[in-house]
Amino acid sequence: MADPSAARKAFVPLENNPAVMSTLVHTLGLSPTLAFHDVYSISDPDLLSFVPRPALALLLVFPVSTTYETFRRNEDASKPEYEGKGEGEEVMWFKQTIRNACGLIGLLHAVANGEARNQIDPSSGLAALLKEATPLAPGPRADVLYNSPLLERAHATAATQGDTTAPSASDEVDLHYVCFVKSSNNHLWELDGRRKGPLDRGELAPEEDVLSEPALEMGVRGFLKREEEAGGGELRFSLVALAPGLD
Repeated sequence: MADPSAARKAFVPLENNPAVMSTLVHTLGLSPTLAFHDVYSISDPDLLSFVPRPALALLLVFPVSTTYETFRRNEDASKPEYEGKGEGEEVMWFKQTIRNACGLIGLLHAVANGEARNQIDPSSGLAALLKEATPLAPGPRADVLYNSPLLERAHATAATQGDTTAPSASDEVDLHYVCFVKSSNNHLWELDGRRKGPLDRGELAPEEDVLSEPALEMGVRGFLKREEEAGGGELRFSLVALAPGLD
């Protein structure tokens, strides 16, 4: 995971585990009516049917490759730095300034956008955090996350959970998280705190969610196709969806 400067604050990397992710966002203030679920296939309809619908956000988790880094730099080269802020933003985007926090940034992108945002307890710490961050430009907005004791405590607790031994906050981890969400204007957005800003990947029909065929073609499949066409072979990846809970 290529992160911001090593001199800055670092978090213990979050395990790619839907139960851990769900616990973290529920602790922060997301309604338990939503939860994260493993997506075992994006081509097998039977496996895809195990995910409750509608899927409100997707987290793509993958090892950073030369292909990805080259594509990211090339696509960003012609783009200005994002300066969006305020209630008029189609999506809320967070710049990553904490090392090893791409998992947390991905989770925040998932719950702060689209219908998921309406499922946040208005009296929660997360609601207060988003209220503070909304009117701010990306730099000051990132500072709100960086300086948040709420996020630091919740993340530290979540990082000790899961099925594997947590690495150190100082470790170099090559896994990265990218989030795909559907906006209120029915567009699919790619949200990555390491980019210059949010990326509009195209328009969806009102009834199409982020696991619909058009969304997968504009988002995750396009992502994977680039890797294969560049000679990187089949990308090892996992996919987690934010969707209605099963309880």
